[in-house]
Amino acid sequence: MTETEHLDRLAIRELVENWVVWRDSGDWEKFRTVWHDDGVMMATWQQSPAAEFIESAKKSFGNGRVSIHFLGGQSVELAGNRAVSQTKMTISSRAVVEGVLCDVTCTGRFYDLLEKRAGRWGIVLRQPIYEKDRIDAVDPRETPALDRNILESYPAGYRHLAYLQAGLGLPVKRDMPGLTGPEVDALYKRGREWLSAGPS
Repeated sequence: MTETEHLDRLAIRELVENWVVWRDSGDWEKFRTVWHDDGVMMATWQQSPAAEFIESAKKSFGNGRVSIHFLGGQSVELAGNRAVSQTKMTISSRAVVEGVLCDVTCTGRFYDLLEKRAGRWGIVLRQPIYEKDRIDAVDPRETPALDRNILESYPAGYRHLAYLQAGLGLPVKRDMPGLTGPEVDALYKRGREWLSAGPS
């Protein structure tokens, strides 16, 4: 590994960590700096250019709807000024679900397409991969009565998260990538094309 590659990997790791810290703390001006101007965020509840996602996240934050993100290990593939980063992550959301205050924990990966422009790495696409989730009442003496038909209408990797978000009135996308399946296969293909400078 060359010194440049090593420094690029460090810069990408720092960028991914900054995304989480600045988003979760509501530091929106700093949060904007992790994206390139044409960056796109693909979340369960919104798929949009980064600028629109930031404004929506800012509004939710102001209304007290906050999701907390935790990071784990990371794998980075470099190809010159392009990179694909996969970072293990957990999303933790709290809201009232069927009259019960609940925590939903969703585990997966951030799959990022990144590019180094004018010496600065930035996110061009962030697509989470949703692997599994669960719901727990904050007070263990309570149990939310979930509608099984609604719950099972969402993909297994994020069905409890989707249930919570739909209950808040958010439009939940129903074909996000999971651990396996055609959606994640298409995402991996897109990553390979990105690294080979193919269609982005």
